[in-house]
Amino acid sequence: MYAYILKRLLLMLPTLLGVLLLTFVVIQFVPGGPVEQYLAEAKAGVGGAGGAESGGLAYRGAQGVDPQRLAQIKALYGFDKPAPERFLQMLGQFARFDLGRSFFQNKAVWELIQEKLPVSISLGLWTFFISYGISVPLGVAKAVRAGSRFDLVTTLLVLVGYAIPGFVLGVALLVVFGGQLQWFPLRGLTSANWEELSLVGKVTDYLWHITLPVTSMVLGSFAVTAMLTKNSMLEEIRKQYVLTARAKGLTERQVLWGHVFRNALIPIVTGFPAAFIGAFFAGSLLIETLFSLDGLGLLSYESVIRRDYPVVLGTLYLFTLIGLVTKLISDLTYVWVDPRVKFD
Repeated sequence: MYAYILKRLLLMLPTLLGVLLLTFVVIQFVPGGPVEQYLAEAKAGVGGAGGAESGGLAYRGAQGVDPQRLAQIKALYGFDKPAPERFLQMLGQFARFDLGRSFFQNKAVWELIQEKLPVSISLGLWTFFISYGISVPLGVAKAVRAGSRFDLVTTLLVLVGYAIPGFVLGVALLVVFGGQLQWFPLRGLTSANWEELSLVGKVTDYLWHITLPVTSMVLGSFAVTAMLTKNSMLEEIRKQYVLTARAKGLTERQVLWGHVFRNALIPIVTGFPAAFIGAFFAGSLLIETLFSLDGLGLLSYESVIRRDYPVVLGTLYLFTLIGLVTKLISDLTYVWVDPRVKFD
């Protein structure tokens, strides 16, 4: 077991290095880098100000920047060094868990992640608990009533919900419940007067705001877990040990919950670590944009658009590392849930 864990940990290093190297190489060929973005914003700022000079650089940005000033800007962003040197410097920072500073927001990447994380946690955790809390009992009920009208109707509803994209459902919910009926707010996680509310009022206001975004994200996640639970239950029910348990005189409830359910949950439980950890970083770009939620999904999108490379590479490094560790934990969960599994 320990040899397997050590081997998996060692294999994470080339995987992580390959992801960062590939992304870094692609970035070098993407037009409109941070220097060009800076100059374009400076030029636009001059145009909007009627030609007023703001710090000297903006005025020259409208007429072209002299080579000396351009060299200073490149040095500011670290582009005065060769690409291999910049890559090695980045790896050294990441080895110390220093994710760098944003080019355009003048904040550490860690600080930006901490600012955006509460929104993604709110969406991800609610989606996780509601999905599993409904899908697993629904899958069990479908397995017990396999082939019945209940099974057919719920399968149809689950698959229809799975086929509807989350952002399409979000638009429909906003138009109907946020626009026409005005039952729910259109944006944000809290109201403007949230600080003035009582504790009960704050909780109610938060739940009022989170209802539509979570509904948009949850509906599509029902199908996979519910159908996986149903199929696992049906597979276990057909096995020989179930017939033996029934022959010994056990009631159907004892057979179902004492034997079948425990074994059928193995593929579900082993997915818990990845799903739970992923809930903290489940930033959905479309949902966050649609409901004006400033989370990790929107941060990643804006960083790519603005060519904010420290944020792009820093978040990529962090999320990839978390994903690799979570995958290892998920594999080890198999041994914890089913002692018959041996990695040796």
